[in-house]
Amino acid sequence: MTSGDIPSYAPLDSAPGENGIVTRHDVVKEAREWLHTPYRHQHRAKGYGVDCVGLVIGVARNLGLVPPTFDVNGYAATPDGKTMLATCDRFMDRIALHLLRPGNVLVYEFDARLGPQHMGIVGDHMEGGLTVIQALSTTPGGGRVIEWNIARPRKNWRASAAYALRGVR
Repeated sequence: MTSGDIPSYAPLDSAPGENGIVTRHDVVKEAREWLHTPYRHQHRAKGYGVDCVGLVIGVARNLGLVPPTFDVNGYAATPDGKTMLATCDRFMDRIALHLLRPGNVLVYEFDARLGPQHMGIVGDHMEGGLTVIQALSTTPGGGRVIEWNIARPRKNWRASAAYALRGVR
């Protein structure tokens, strides 16, 4: 799979949920509320600190998709790719990359020798295209949660897998 397998644009075709229903729109909205949160390995606190896994967990917690005590921890700053995918398979539903839509989770790698090491929540760009909302340790000026366009080439970036959060319509 390459980043070319990812659709260049998919509209956010869901509206805010009502009566306890969580939609992909709700996931993107909540993820964007974490923007600019500083990067801190294995933290889960909006505005204080979070890593890439913590962002997905924090969004799921805040939307009631998992219990407030749910967590996955004990992983290295550069996680083992096989373990990362196995954990994602355990708690989310894998989807084909070409079906990736806003509100899904994208898992990717920066080094093919290590396998998947990073994840983010897919958003929709106001000018078209998909984005990834992610906690990066290497952003200029210090690590933090950012959002960038998937279509822009990234050095050594390769999509590995895509997931749907359970309980999201």
